[in-house]
Amino acid sequence: MFGGIGMDRIGVIFDCDGTLIDSMDAWRNLEGELGHRAGVELTAEDRQTLCTLNIPESAQYFHQRYGLGASSEQVVGMMDEIMLEWYSKHAVARPGALEFIDGLAQRGVVMSVASSSPKPYLQAGLACAGIVPYLAAIVSVEDVNSNKRNPKVYDHTRDLMGTSTLLTWGFEDAVYAIRTLSHAGYGTVGVYDHDLSGTWDQLSSEADLAIRSFEDLSVEAFLEAIAERTKQ
Repeated sequence: MFGGIGMDRIGVIFDCDGTLIDSMDAWRNLEGELGHRAGVELTAEDRQTLCTLNIPESAQYFHQRYGLGASSEQVVGMMDEIMLEWYSKHAVARPGALEFIDGLAQRGVVMSVASSSPKPYLQAGLACAGIVPYLAAIVSVEDVNSNKRNPKVYDHTRDLMGTSTLLTWGFEDAVYAIRTLSHAGYGTVGVYDHDLSGTWDQLSSEADLAIRSFEDLSVEAFLEAIAERTKQ
């Protein structure tokens, strides 16, 4: 029983980059490297747009807007080469994330990851950070041919976990993804990373809960928030 909720299992869907794994600097460095190869300096508007794009969309953006590569597929290859090495060797969990996940696991909460990153990146990075053993599923938006502006990836991940929408919560650092989750009926936790993904004020206003670090949220407080939401 979880905080008076009953026997139904609680599900948690974590975003990966910027939420579980401290990888956003690596992605910003990748964007800078691609910009360098294209001979351009990325603008703040470019970076804001790229935050909402998956890998094929980002590659297409660099190819069509700045002429990088002979095709967008070639740009994807550039991205794979750079990022797979980083995920395999350097990915680490954000402070407090592993302790929080372990606490959820001890209480029978089923957990998965749904991300805009390709599956090979996710598998390598989550393994390197020690998170894989806790997960029921690892899902990329590529698996459902969609993006996080649509709830399809979250619904598919929830189906794999076998949990209800009411008792499934999403942890995201991006405001637009929090909105997608909320509109689809999920509980939400905004995990602040940096202002490009969403300011602290935006996350606080859009999410059911907002934290700057996993160290700021106890498992008990989270389960209490779930229980309160089911009463509404």
